[in-house]
Amino acid sequence: MKTEGMHTGEFLVSEGNNSISREQVTFGANLDMEPGTVVAKVTATGVYRPLAPAADDGSQVAAGVLFAGKVTDASGGEGVIIARLAEVVDSLLIWPAGITDEEQAAAVGELAGLDIITRNS
Repeated sequence: MKTEGMHTGEFLVSEGNNSISREQVTFGANLDMEPGTVVAKVTATGVYRPLAPAADDGSQVAAGVLFAGKVTDASGGEGVIIARLAEVVDSLLIWPAGITDEEQAAAVGELAGLDIITRNS
């Protein structure tokens, strides 16, 4: 039996008109991410990667949610995130393995600061 992965934008409840919620960004190298992955921006390079709460390079701060699945090679790649003005289904967001309740609550607050509001599924 096959299990179907998450579809592009499936985690969205609503977003702003004319794609105002979306942003094209550069991702780091060698990543394999599903739609709904909470992402962060590495301060020194400006590249995005999955949220890493234990990091100290900027990637510990939630900066958006990956819109469509993305696989990058050794040189990285471009992709689209939900960066602002959206409602998302909390149970469809993809968090890093081992994230604590406190770290997740902090990240939800950081997303809320970007006007990305989590809604109960």
